[in-house]
Amino acid sequence: MTFDELRDYCLNKPATTESFPFDETTLVFKVAGKMFALSDMEARPMRVSLKCEPERAVELRELHGAIQPAFHMNKTHWNTITSDGSLRDSFIRELIDHSYERVVAGLPKTVRENLATSR
Repeated sequence: MTFDELRDYCLNKPATTESFPFDETTLVFKVAGKMFALSDMEARPMRVSLKCEPERAVELRELHGAIQPAFHMNKTHWNTITSDGSLRDSFIRELIDHSYERVVAGLPKTVRENLATSR
């Protein structure tokens, strides 16, 4: 997966915005103001940090060398995925979906309902 493919995929999710809150190269994707993905636009190979259910996060790290605890993030909930060719793009998209869904699940009920009606 390339950075452009990552960006397009994330921005197609309902209520997703992008910004540079940390520096000029780290693009952050948020749903309803809550971060679900971040990626350094200049990293080669492309890397993206994603939120993950804690037990699954550990399991994924054990199974895939391209998945590591996220640097500067809560390692219980965040993994960094390196798109080095060892993971299918469809699998990376599944992990993006999981991150987005985890963040949406933590939003207030009224915000979740508004997201559901905007789809």
